[in-house]
Amino acid sequence: MKIVAVTACPTGIAHTYMAADALMKAAPKYNVQIKVETQGAMGVENQLTPNDIAHAQKVLIVSDIEVEQAARFDAMNTIRIPIEDVLLNVDKVFLVHCRD
Repeated sequence: MKIVAVTACPTGIAHTYMAADALMKAAPKYNVQIKVETQGAMGVENQLTPNDIAHAQKVLIVSDIEVEQAARFDAMNTIRIPIEDVLLNVDKVFLVHCRD
């Protein structure tokens, strides 16, 4: 399965990057290819391309705030997840939301 994700938190510092790291480390365990865009204090990093989005089967928005350019995902199977869920139990996120 191919997934793209966006992580963002209100301050854009630690939780944004911690969640991105957790997703990237856990993905191989669930046979998931993932690309994660972070929207933090440094702005948008590792920005998802239109090609990344078009080839993804799911989009995970891991954030408690509105993400930039959210309209990119309007036609996609998009799942919103509180950032705390990823930080506390990333395995559960993959088991519940990232199955074929």
